[in-house]
Amino acid sequence: MASFINPDFLLTNKTAIRLYHEYSENQPIIDFHCHLSPQMIAANRQFDNLAEIWLEGDHYKWRAMRTNGVPEKFCTGNASSIEKFRKWAETVPYTAGNPLYHWTHLELARYFGIFDLLSPATADRIYNEATEKLRTKEFSTRSLIRKMNVEVICTTDDPIDSLEFHRKMKEDFEIKVLPTWRPDAIIRIENNTKWNEYVDKLGESANINIRNFNDLINALERRHSFFHENGCRQSDHGLDRFFYDRYDEADINRIISRMMDSKPISEDDTEKFKCAVMYELCRMNHRRGWTQQFHVGAMRNNNTRMFRLMGPDTGWDSIGAPQDALKMSRFLSMLDENDQLARTILYNLNPADNEVMITMAGNFNDGTVPVKVQYGAAWWFLDQKTGMEKHLRDLSAMGLLSRFIGMVTDSRSFMSYPRHEYFRRLACNFIGEEVEKGLIPNDESILKMMVEGISYKNAKNHFGF
Repeated sequence: MASFINPDFLLTNKTAIRLYHEYSENQPIIDFHCHLSPQMIAANRQFDNLAEIWLEGDHYKWRAMRTNGVPEKFCTGNASSIEKFRKWAETVPYTAGNPLYHWTHLELARYFGIFDLLSPATADRIYNEATEKLRTKEFSTRSLIRKMNVEVICTTDDPIDSLEFHRKMKEDFEIKVLPTWRPDAIIRIENNTKWNEYVDKLGESANINIRNFNDLINALERRHSFFHENGCRQSDHGLDRFFYDRYDEADINRIISRMMDSKPISEDDTEKFKCAVMYELCRMNHRRGWTQQFHVGAMRNNNTRMFRLMGPDTGWDSIGAPQDALKMSRFLSMLDENDQLARTILYNLNPADNEVMITMAGNFNDGTVPVKVQYGAAWWFLDQKTGMEKHLRDLSAMGLLSRFIGMVTDSRSFMSYPRHEYFRRLACNFIGEEVEKGLIPNDESILKMMVEGISYKNAKNHFGF
Protein backbone atom coordinates (compact mmCIF):
# COMPACT_ATOMS: atom_id res chain seq x y z
CA MET A 1 0.00 0.00 0.00
CA ALA A 2 1.33 3.44 -0.95
CA SER A 3 2.33 5.68 1.96
CA PHE A 4 0.20 8.70 2.84
CA ILE A 5 3.03 11.04 1.76
CA ASN A 6 3.63 9.73 -1.75
CA PRO A 7 5.19 11.34 -4.86
CA ASP A 8 1.81 12.60 -6.06
CA PHE A 9 0.45 13.79 -2.69
CA LEU A 10 -2.22 16.50 -3.27
CA LEU A 11 -1.85 16.19 -7.06
CA THR A 12 -5.20 14.98 -8.39
CA ASN A 13 -4.77 15.28 -12.16
CA LYS A 14 -2.17 14.29 -14.75
CA THR A 15 -1.27 17.87 -15.69
CA ALA A 16 -0.64 18.78 -12.06
CA ILE A 17 1.62 15.77 -11.58
CA ARG A 18 3.70 16.73 -14.61
CA LEU A 19 3.90 20.44 -13.74
CA TYR A 20 4.96 19.80 -10.15
CA HIS A 21 7.66 17.25 -10.87
CA GLU A 22 9.05 19.04 -13.96
CA TYR A 23 8.90 22.70 -12.97
CA SER A 24 8.34 23.15 -9.23
CA GLU A 25 9.66 20.30 -7.10
CA ASN A 26 13.38 21.12 -7.33
CA GLN A 27 13.21 24.91 -7.22
CA PRO A 28 15.16 26.59 -4.38
CA ILE A 29 13.30 28.31 -1.56
CA ILE A 30 13.31 32.05 -0.94
CA ASP A 31 11.72 32.43 2.49
CA PHE A 32 11.16 36.17 2.49
CA HIS A 33 9.11 36.22 5.68
CA CYS A 34 9.67 34.04 8.74
CA HIS A 35 10.25 34.24 12.48
CA LEU A 36 13.26 31.94 12.76
CA SER A 37 15.81 32.87 15.40
CA PRO A 38 18.98 34.43 13.93
CA GLN A 39 20.77 33.53 17.15
CA MET A 40 19.97 29.83 16.71
CA ILE A 41 21.14 29.84 13.09
CA ALA A 42 24.31 31.74 13.98
CA ALA A 43 25.06 29.26 16.78
CA ASN A 44 24.12 26.33 14.51
CA ARG A 45 21.95 24.98 17.32
CA GLN A 46 21.79 21.22 17.74
CA PHE A 47 18.36 20.15 18.96
CA ASP A 48 18.36 17.41 21.57
CA ASN A 49 15.19 15.60 20.55
CA LEU A 50 12.15 15.67 18.28
CA ALA A 51 9.89 17.31 20.87
CA GLU A 52 12.36 20.14 21.34
CA ILE A 53 12.51 21.06 17.64
CA TRP A 54 8.84 20.31 16.95
CA LEU A 55 6.90 21.59 19.97
CA GLU A 56 9.09 24.37 21.33
CA GLY A 57 7.40 27.64 20.34
CA ASP A 58 4.86 26.09 17.94
CA HIS A 59 1.53 27.62 18.90
CA TYR A 60 -0.23 25.81 16.01
CA LYS A 61 0.42 22.49 17.75
CA TRP A 62 -0.33 23.90 21.20
CA ARG A 63 -3.78 25.05 20.08
CA ALA A 64 -4.56 21.63 18.64
CA MET A 65 -3.37 19.87 21.80
CA ARG A 66 -5.43 22.15 24.05
CA THR A 67 -8.48 21.58 21.84
CA ASN A 68 -7.89 17.83 22.21
CA GLY A 69 -7.99 18.16 25.99
CA VAL A 70 -4.24 18.11 26.67
CA PRO A 71 -3.30 19.99 29.89
CA GLU A 72 -1.00 23.00 29.53
CA LYS A 73 1.96 21.34 31.24
CA PHE A 74 2.31 19.14 28.13
CA CYS A 75 2.18 22.16 25.79
CA THR A 76 4.24 24.94 27.36
CA GLY A 77 4.74 23.55 30.85
CA ASN A 78 7.42 21.54 32.61
CA ALA A 79 6.55 18.04 31.41
CA SER A 80 9.48 16.10 29.97
CA SER A 81 10.16 16.09 26.24
CA ILE A 82 8.99 12.51 25.75
CA GLU A 83 5.81 13.20 27.71
CA LYS A 84 5.05 16.24 25.55
CA PHE A 85 5.74 14.29 22.39
CA ARG A 86 3.44 11.44 23.41
CA LYS A 87 0.64 13.95 24.02
CA TRP A 88 1.25 15.41 20.57
CA ALA A 89 1.19 11.89 19.09
CA GLU A 90 -2.14 11.28 20.85
CA THR A 91 -3.49 14.45 19.25
CA VAL A 92 -2.26 13.88 15.69
CA PRO A 93 -4.90 11.28 14.64
CA TYR A 94 -7.56 13.82 15.64
CA THR A 95 -6.00 16.43 13.33
CA ALA A 96 -6.90 14.40 10.20
CA GLY A 97 -8.49 16.91 7.83
CA ASN A 98 -6.51 19.76 9.41
CA PRO A 99 -3.31 21.07 7.74
CA LEU A 100 -1.37 20.00 10.84
CA TYR A 101 -1.88 16.40 9.78
CA HIS A 102 -0.38 17.09 6.37
CA TRP A 103 2.49 19.19 7.71
CA THR A 104 3.36 16.67 10.42
CA HIS A 105 3.77 13.83 7.97
CA LEU A 106 5.48 15.95 5.31
CA GLU A 107 8.04 17.02 7.91
CA LEU A 108 8.67 13.47 9.12
CA ALA A 109 9.14 12.35 5.52
CA ARG A 110 11.30 15.18 4.23
CA TYR A 111 13.63 15.66 7.19
CA PHE A 112 13.90 12.11 8.57
CA GLY A 113 12.72 9.78 5.81
CA ILE A 114 9.94 8.52 8.12
CA PHE A 115 6.70 7.66 6.29
CA ASP A 116 4.79 5.98 9.11
CA LEU A 117 1.66 7.68 10.43
CA LEU A 118 2.22 9.28 13.83
CA SER A 119 -0.03 7.88 16.55
CA PRO A 120 0.34 6.60 20.12
CA ALA A 121 1.32 3.21 18.67
CA THR A 122 4.22 4.66 16.63
CA ALA A 123 5.16 7.57 18.90
CA ASP A 124 8.15 6.14 20.76
CA ARG A 125 9.69 4.52 17.70
CA ILE A 126 9.39 7.72 15.63
CA TYR A 127 10.66 9.84 18.54
CA ASN A 128 13.73 7.65 19.04
CA GLU A 129 14.61 7.42 15.34
CA ALA A 130 14.26 11.17 14.71
CA THR A 131 16.02 12.09 17.95
CA GLU A 132 19.01 9.90 17.10
CA LYS A 133 19.37 11.75 13.78
CA LEU A 134 18.87 15.19 15.33
CA ARG A 135 21.88 14.65 17.56
CA THR A 136 24.22 14.29 14.56
CA LYS A 137 25.91 17.19 12.77
CA GLU A 138 23.92 16.38 9.61
CA PHE A 139 20.83 17.61 11.48
CA SER A 140 22.14 20.82 13.03
CA THR A 141 20.12 23.97 12.37
CA ARG A 142 22.20 25.00 9.38
CA SER A 143 22.20 21.47 7.98
CA LEU A 144 18.39 21.37 8.16
CA ILE A 145 18.24 24.61 6.18
CA ARG A 146 20.63 23.26 3.56
CA LYS A 147 18.63 20.03 3.36
CA MET A 148 15.55 21.98 2.28
CA ASN A 149 17.39 23.79 -0.56
CA VAL A 150 16.88 27.23 1.00
CA GLU A 151 18.56 30.12 -0.81
CA VAL A 152 17.50 33.15 1.27
CA ILE A 153 15.95 33.59 4.72
CA CYS A 154 14.49 36.88 5.90
CA THR A 155 13.99 36.99 9.66
CA THR A 156 11.81 39.45 11.58
CA ASP A 157 13.74 41.97 13.69
CA ASP A 158 13.03 44.88 15.98
CA PRO A 159 14.61 48.27 15.13
CA ILE A 160 16.64 48.21 18.35
CA ASP A 161 18.23 44.84 17.46
CA SER A 162 22.03 44.89 17.19
CA LEU A 163 21.93 42.47 14.20
CA GLU A 164 25.09 40.86 15.58
CA PHE A 165 23.98 37.39 14.52
CA HIS A 166 23.23 38.47 10.96
CA ARG A 167 26.68 40.01 10.72
CA LYS A 168 28.25 36.79 12.00
CA MET A 169 26.37 34.67 9.47
CA LYS A 170 27.45 36.92 6.63
CA GLU A 171 30.99 35.78 7.37
CA ASP A 172 30.49 32.06 7.96
CA PHE A 173 27.23 30.82 6.36
CA GLU A 174 26.79 30.46 2.61
CA ILE A 175 23.00 30.88 2.76
CA LYS A 176 21.81 34.49 3.01
CA VAL A 177 20.08 35.28 6.29
CA LEU A 178 18.85 38.87 6.07
CA PRO A 179 17.09 41.05 8.64
CA THR A 180 13.60 42.46 8.15
CA TRP A 181 12.62 45.73 9.85
CA ARG A 182 9.58 45.17 12.13
CA PRO A 183 8.81 48.46 13.98
CA ASP A 184 5.44 47.47 15.44
CA ALA A 185 6.41 48.33 19.02
CA ILE A 186 6.66 52.03 18.28
CA ILE A 187 2.99 52.36 17.31
CA ARG A 188 1.61 50.31 20.21
CA ILE A 189 0.67 53.30 22.32
CA GLU A 190 -2.20 51.60 24.16
CA ASN A 191 0.14 50.88 27.07
CA ASN A 192 1.90 54.07 28.24
CA THR A 193 4.46 52.36 30.42
CA LYS A 194 5.62 49.83 27.83
CA TRP A 195 5.67 52.46 25.09
CA ASN A 196 7.84 54.81 27.13
CA GLU A 197 10.21 51.99 28.03
CA TYR A 198 10.52 51.11 24.36
CA VAL A 199 11.12 54.73 23.33
CA ASP A 200 13.97 54.93 25.84
CA LYS A 201 15.56 51.81 24.33
CA LEU A 202 15.07 53.14 20.80
CA GLY A 203 16.67 56.46 21.74
CA GLU A 204 19.60 54.67 23.35
CA SER A 205 20.15 52.48 20.26
CA ALA A 206 20.06 55.56 17.98
CA ASN A 207 21.95 57.83 20.42
CA ILE A 208 19.08 60.35 20.41
CA ASN A 209 17.14 61.71 23.38
CA ILE A 210 13.56 61.39 22.12
CA ARG A 211 11.29 64.18 23.33
CA ASN A 212 9.11 64.98 20.29
CA PHE A 213 7.98 63.72 16.89
CA ASN A 214 11.06 64.97 15.07
CA ASP A 215 13.34 63.17 17.55
CA LEU A 216 11.31 59.99 17.19
CA ILE A 217 11.50 59.97 13.39
CA ASN A 218 15.21 60.82 13.43
CA ALA A 219 15.86 57.89 15.77
CA LEU A 220 13.89 55.53 13.54
CA GLU A 221 15.72 56.90 10.49
CA ARG A 222 19.11 56.16 12.04
CA ARG A 223 18.09 52.61 12.85
CA HIS A 224 16.55 52.16 9.40
CA SER A 225 19.87 53.23 7.87
CA PHE A 226 21.72 50.80 10.15
CA PHE A 227 19.46 47.95 9.02
CA HIS A 228 20.05 48.88 5.37
CA GLU A 229 23.82 48.81 5.90
CA ASN A 230 23.42 45.30 7.28
CA GLY A 231 21.57 43.87 4.30
CA CYS A 232 17.95 44.62 5.16
CA ARG A 233 15.82 45.29 2.08
CA GLN A 234 12.30 44.99 3.42
CA SER A 235 10.05 45.94 6.29
CA ASP A 236 7.14 44.09 7.83
CA HIS A 237 4.20 45.56 9.70
CA GLY A 238 1.94 43.33 11.80
CA LEU A 239 -1.09 45.60 12.18
CA ASP A 240 -4.65 44.79 13.13
CA ARG A 241 -5.69 47.18 10.34
CA PHE A 242 -4.61 50.19 8.31
CA PHE A 243 -4.74 53.59 10.02
CA TYR A 244 -5.70 56.92 8.51
CA ASP A 245 -6.62 60.35 9.85
CA ARG A 246 -5.61 63.92 9.08
CA TYR A 247 -2.93 65.35 11.37
CA ASP A 248 -0.19 67.93 11.62
CA GLU A 249 3.10 67.90 13.50
CA ALA A 250 1.63 69.88 16.39
CA ASP A 251 -1.00 67.14 16.88
CA ILE A 252 1.63 64.43 17.09
CA ASN A 253 3.87 66.42 19.43
CA ARG A 254 0.89 66.98 21.73
CA ILE A 255 0.11 63.24 21.68
CA ILE A 256 3.73 62.28 22.39
CA SER A 257 3.84 64.76 25.26
CA ARG A 258 0.74 63.19 26.79
CA MET A 259 2.21 59.73 26.34
CA MET A 260 5.45 60.71 28.05
CA ASP A 261 3.45 62.20 30.91
CA SER A 262 1.49 58.92 31.19
CA LYS A 263 -1.80 60.63 30.35
CA PRO A 264 -4.62 58.84 28.52
CA ILE A 265 -4.91 59.12 24.73
CA SER A 266 -8.22 59.37 22.88
CA GLU A 267 -9.16 57.05 20.02
CA ASP A 268 -8.83 59.94 17.56
CA ASP A 269 -5.34 60.75 18.83
CA THR A 270 -4.34 57.08 18.64
CA GLU A 271 -5.43 57.00 14.99
CA LYS A 272 -3.52 60.21 14.17
CA PHE A 273 -0.34 59.00 15.84
CA LYS A 274 -0.35 55.60 14.16
CA CYS A 275 -1.08 57.11 10.77
CA ALA A 276 1.71 59.69 11.15
CA VAL A 277 4.38 57.21 12.27
CA MET A 278 3.41 54.63 9.64
CA TYR A 279 3.54 57.31 6.94
CA GLU A 280 7.11 58.28 7.91
CA LEU A 281 8.20 54.63 8.14
CA CYS A 282 6.80 53.95 4.67
CA ARG A 283 8.60 56.98 3.27
CA MET A 284 11.87 55.53 4.64
CA ASN A 285 11.08 52.23 2.92
CA HIS A 286 10.55 54.03 -0.38
CA ARG A 287 13.69 56.14 -0.03
CA ARG A 288 15.90 53.07 0.34
CA GLY A 289 14.16 50.99 -2.31
CA TRP A 290 12.78 48.41 0.13
CA THR A 291 9.68 46.24 -0.15
CA GLN A 292 7.15 46.75 2.64
CA GLN A 293 4.85 44.00 3.88
CA PHE A 294 1.55 44.55 5.70
CA HIS A 295 0.15 41.60 7.66
CA VAL A 296 -3.29 42.79 8.75
CA GLY A 297 -6.38 41.25 10.24
CA ALA A 298 -5.23 39.30 13.30
CA MET A 299 -7.16 39.66 16.53
CA ARG A 300 -4.45 38.99 19.07
CA ASN A 301 -4.30 37.92 22.72
CA ASN A 302 -8.02 37.22 23.05
CA ASN A 303 -7.74 35.15 26.22
CA THR A 304 -6.88 37.79 28.82
CA ARG A 305 -6.11 35.28 31.56
CA MET A 306 -3.75 33.21 29.44
CA PHE A 307 -2.09 36.27 27.92
CA ARG A 308 -1.39 37.52 31.44
CA LEU A 309 0.14 34.16 32.36
CA MET A 310 2.03 33.37 29.15
CA GLY A 311 2.46 36.52 27.07
CA PRO A 312 2.04 36.96 23.29
CA ASP A 313 2.49 34.39 20.49
CA THR A 314 1.40 31.43 22.62
CA GLY A 315 -1.75 30.49 20.69
CA TRP A 316 -4.53 32.84 21.78
CA ASP A 317 -5.04 34.73 18.51
CA SER A 318 -7.77 34.50 15.87
CA ILE A 319 -9.15 36.10 12.70
CA GLY A 320 -10.30 39.68 13.16
CA ALA A 321 -13.04 41.73 11.54
CA PRO A 322 -12.89 42.66 7.84
CA GLN A 323 -10.62 45.55 6.93
CA ASP A 324 -11.72 49.17 6.57
CA ALA A 325 -11.15 49.50 2.82
CA LEU A 326 -11.53 53.28 2.93
CA LYS A 327 -8.71 53.78 5.43
CA MET A 328 -6.49 51.36 3.53
CA SER A 329 -7.17 53.30 0.33
CA ARG A 330 -6.59 56.71 1.92
CA PHE A 331 -3.32 55.65 3.53
CA LEU A 332 -1.85 54.08 0.38
CA SER A 333 -3.07 57.02 -1.69
CA MET A 334 -1.41 59.49 0.70
CA LEU A 335 1.92 57.80 -0.02
CA ASP A 336 1.28 57.48 -3.75
CA GLU A 337 0.24 61.14 -4.04
CA ASN A 338 3.83 62.23 -3.42
CA ASP A 339 5.42 59.24 -5.17
CA GLN A 340 6.41 57.77 -1.80
CA LEU A 341 4.77 54.36 -2.15
CA ALA A 342 7.37 51.60 -1.98
CA ARG A 343 6.91 48.14 -3.45
CA THR A 344 4.23 46.64 -1.21
CA ILE A 345 2.86 43.22 -0.28
CA LEU A 346 -0.61 43.01 1.28
CA TYR A 347 -1.58 40.00 3.42
CA ASN A 348 -5.03 39.55 4.93
CA LEU A 349 -6.09 37.10 7.63
CA ASN A 350 -9.83 37.33 7.08
CA PRO A 351 -10.78 35.50 3.85
CA ALA A 352 -13.64 37.98 3.41
CA ASP A 353 -10.93 40.50 2.51
CA ASN A 354 -9.39 38.57 -0.39
CA GLU A 355 -11.20 40.48 -3.10
CA VAL A 356 -10.73 43.81 -1.31
CA MET A 357 -6.97 43.27 -1.06
CA ILE A 358 -6.49 42.09 -4.63
CA THR A 359 -8.48 44.94 -6.15
CA MET A 360 -6.88 47.47 -3.77
CA ALA A 361 -3.43 46.35 -4.91
CA GLY A 362 -4.47 46.96 -8.51
CA ASN A 363 -5.27 50.60 -7.72
CA PHE A 364 -1.58 51.35 -7.10
CA ASN A 365 0.20 49.40 -9.81
CA ASP A 366 1.57 52.16 -11.97
CA GLY A 367 3.60 50.28 -14.56
CA THR A 368 6.99 51.19 -13.08
CA VAL A 369 7.72 47.56 -12.15
CA PRO A 370 5.72 44.33 -12.49
CA VAL A 371 3.17 44.14 -9.67
CA LYS A 372 4.52 46.99 -7.58
CA VAL A 373 1.74 46.29 -5.08
CA GLN A 374 1.35 42.54 -4.54
CA TYR A 375 -1.29 40.35 -2.96
CA GLY A 376 0.70 38.20 -0.52
CA ALA A 377 0.41 34.50 0.25
CA ALA A 378 -2.45 32.97 2.22
CA TRP A 379 -1.36 33.70 5.77
CA TRP A 380 -1.56 32.07 9.22
CA PHE A 381 -5.03 30.56 9.60
CA LEU A 382 -5.39 30.63 5.79
CA ASP A 383 -2.16 28.82 4.84
CA GLN A 384 -4.01 25.52 4.45
CA LYS A 385 -5.60 23.71 1.54
CA THR A 386 -8.96 25.50 1.52
CA GLY A 387 -7.41 28.92 2.17
CA MET A 388 -4.73 28.50 -0.48
CA GLU A 389 -7.18 27.26 -3.08
CA LYS A 390 -9.48 30.24 -2.48
CA HIS A 391 -6.45 32.54 -2.57
CA LEU A 392 -5.33 31.12 -5.94
CA ARG A 393 -8.84 31.32 -7.42
CA ASP A 394 -9.38 34.90 -6.28
CA LEU A 395 -5.97 36.10 -7.41
CA SER A 396 -6.42 34.38 -10.76
CA ALA A 397 -9.81 36.06 -11.25
CA MET A 398 -8.83 39.61 -10.22
CA GLY A 399 -5.04 39.84 -10.49
CA LEU A 400 -2.15 38.23 -12.34
CA LEU A 401 -1.57 34.76 -10.93
CA SER A 402 1.53 34.31 -13.11
CA ARG A 403 3.19 37.25 -11.29
CA PHE A 404 2.46 35.98 -7.78
CA ILE A 405 5.63 35.86 -5.62
CA GLY A 406 4.60 32.72 -3.79
CA MET A 407 4.84 31.18 -0.36
CA VAL A 408 6.49 32.10 2.95
CA THR A 409 6.81 29.92 6.05
CA ASP A 410 5.84 32.69 8.52
CA SER A 411 7.16 30.27 11.12
CA ARG A 412 9.39 30.01 14.17
CA SER A 413 10.08 26.34 13.49
CA PHE A 414 13.08 24.97 11.63
CA MET A 415 10.82 22.08 10.59
CA SER A 416 8.45 24.27 8.57
CA TYR A 417 10.09 24.34 5.16
CA PRO A 418 7.88 21.60 3.70
CA ARG A 419 5.13 24.25 3.76
CA HIS A 420 6.70 25.52 0.55
CA GLU A 421 6.26 22.07 -0.98
CA TYR A 422 2.68 21.96 0.32
CA PHE A 423 1.91 25.27 -1.37
CA ARG A 424 3.65 24.32 -4.62
CA ARG A 425 1.70 21.09 -4.88
CA LEU A 426 -1.60 22.90 -4.32
CA ALA A 427 -0.67 25.61 -6.84
CA CYS A 428 0.24 23.00 -9.47
CA ASN A 429 -2.97 21.14 -8.74
CA PHE A 430 -5.02 24.30 -9.20
CA ILE A 431 -3.29 25.16 -12.48
CA GLY A 432 -3.59 21.57 -13.67
CA GLU A 433 -7.34 21.53 -12.98
CA GLU A 434 -7.78 24.77 -14.94
CA VAL A 435 -5.82 23.32 -17.85
CA GLU A 436 -7.87 20.14 -17.92
CA LYS A 437 -11.09 22.17 -17.83
CA GLY A 438 -9.85 24.12 -20.85
CA LEU A 439 -9.64 27.41 -18.92
CA ILE A 440 -5.83 27.74 -19.20
CA PRO A 441 -4.22 26.65 -22.48
CA ASN A 442 -2.09 23.52 -22.45
CA ASP A 443 0.82 25.58 -23.75
CA GLU A 444 4.19 24.58 -22.33
CA SER A 445 5.74 28.06 -22.46
CA ILE A 446 2.83 29.56 -20.48
CA LEU A 447 2.69 26.74 -17.94
CA LYS A 448 6.45 26.67 -17.38
CA MET A 449 6.46 30.43 -16.81
CA MET A 450 3.55 30.24 -14.36
CA VAL A 451 4.83 27.34 -12.27
CA GLU A 452 8.51 28.35 -12.11
CA GLY A 453 7.51 31.93 -11.40
CA ILE A 454 5.11 31.12 -8.56
CA SER A 455 7.51 28.56 -7.07
CA TYR A 456 10.69 30.65 -7.13
CA LYS A 457 11.53 33.03 -9.95
CA ASN A 458 9.00 35.77 -9.22
CA ALA A 459 10.30 36.19 -5.66
CA LYS A 460 13.89 36.12 -6.87
CA ASN A 461 13.20 38.81 -9.45
CA HIS A 462 11.06 40.94 -7.12
CA PHE A 463 13.53 41.12 -4.25
CA GLY A 464 16.77 40.90 -6.20
CA PHE A 465 18.55 39.23 -3.27
